[in-house]
Amino acid sequence: MKVRASIVTYQTDIQELTKCIRSLQAAGVSAITIVDNSPTDSLLPHCEELGTEYIFTGKNLGYGAAHNIALRQSMEQDKTEYHLVINSDVYFDPHVIARIVTFMDSHPEVGQLIPRTVYPDGREQAVVRMLPTPLDVFGRRFLPARWMRRRNSRYLLEHVDHTKPFNVAYHQGSFMFLRLDALREVGLFDERFFMYPEDIDLTRRVNERFQTLFWPDVTITHAHRAASYKSLRMLRIHCVNMIRYFNKWGWFIDPKRREINRGLQKV
Repeated sequence: MKVRASIVTYQTDIQELTKCIRSLQAAGVSAITIVDNSPTDSLLPHCEELGTEYIFTGKNLGYGAAHNIALRQSMEQDKTEYHLVINSDVYFDPHVIARIVTFMDSHPEVGQLIPRTVYPDGREQAVVRMLPTPLDVFGRRFLPARWMRRRNSRYLLEHVDHTKPFNVAYHQGSFMFLRLDALREVGLFDERFFMYPEDIDLTRRVNERFQTLFWPDVTITHAHRAASYKSLRMLRIHCVNMIRYFNKWGWFIDPKRREINRGLQKV
């Protein structure tokens, strides 16, 4: 199996999960692992009925740590070249995976890819961004929107032509199409991050040795819930883990971030 996929669940809606699984299966991805962080294994019968592998963790390991379980399995499979980390609220047309694989096969310099992404109503979704500074993260959440309008536009790369592919070091974690050879070089998700910045951290590490592309030749739909904007608990988790991210990469002194972001301003 050339492509394997994993979905991490936590009290996930069965209809939402089914739609995602059926999108994958219609696209030819039959090796799908559900890693369930929920308090109970109530999803087990449904996953068995859909023909997916089901792993019940028994506790909430976090997003990256749970995906790492499936990623390690993929790396042990000789014929598996790619792994798709995907959220349960993503769906797409059957041709999407085949076209991505064809592109990745012919571009070995690309270690990771995310396609054009839209909301269910067709609006564009900002799934690639500049590497964040503390002001980008915390200013967006806690300062008046009018103060951050210009900076947010820059951070969300609104000046970049999204009809063409471009190399960008921050991919949202809803759909991360990963070359396993790239992960063998840079490692898997950093499990110090329970949730949120693990996607930034991994894309950034892959980007150090490979291209990490936004690729608009195919489109997926992501019913993004933005949980940390609706729940104080999720907001706290977001803040705590972003602090860990900046402790790792640098708060105000981060020369590589400055170099990458300056390059994106010229795209």
